[in-house]
Amino acid sequence: MTKNDKITEDRIFDAATDVFEEQGLSGARMQEIANRAGINKALLHYYYRSKDRLFEAVFNRLAGKMFDRFITALDNEMSLQQKLEHFYHEHITFLQKHPKLPGFVLHEINQNPERLLNAFGNEQLQRIRDNLFAQLDAEIAAGHIAPIDKPQFLANLLALSVFPFAARNMLELVLQDTDFNFDDFINQRKTLLPEFMMNAVRAK
Repeated sequence: MTKNDKITEDRIFDAATDVFEEQGLSGARMQEIANRAGINKALLHYYYRSKDRLFEAVFNRLAGKMFDRFITALDNEMSLQQKLEHFYHEHITFLQKHPKLPGFVLHEINQNPERLLNAFGNEQLQRIRDNLFAQLDAEIAAGHIAPIDKPQFLANLLALSVFPFAARNMLELVLQDTDFNFDDFINQRKTLLPEFMMNAVRAK
């Protein structure tokens, strides 16, 4: 691939990312992607033969970036407290840079759950889950945290960081007559959520 090819491919990818994040697979049009990339549609098809092929490339890269943030945090030897602190700081910081990503990824995974396995592999996802659950079991056995439902813990862990981005419009509408500022609210959650999760499970 020449330097010019790489530049063109990057422009296509950036344009496609914006369009897919905004409109999803079903709503995106190749002509609009070509227009945003500043190329003609024929050249777009030269690089990516179909919308589905382009979407797969975009989805795998975007989903990979997002999940890399929490996979790194959950698949290590940190204490549970440190793991939560690292996870929420890294994950929320990433989502601030890609605020439309949660809605995009969740919508497309719901439409086609196999996309998640294609992007990361079932073994990797199972390893991350099993490592986290084993750590929770060890913390329970040591008396550090109360007995908990591990799937509920995992769902809360993810939802608390993702939901505000997916529901930003609703939050701003409901809180429009207050001094609510979304950016300040999100930054506060980086330090609030680790303690919130620990308080929810800490042994009394």
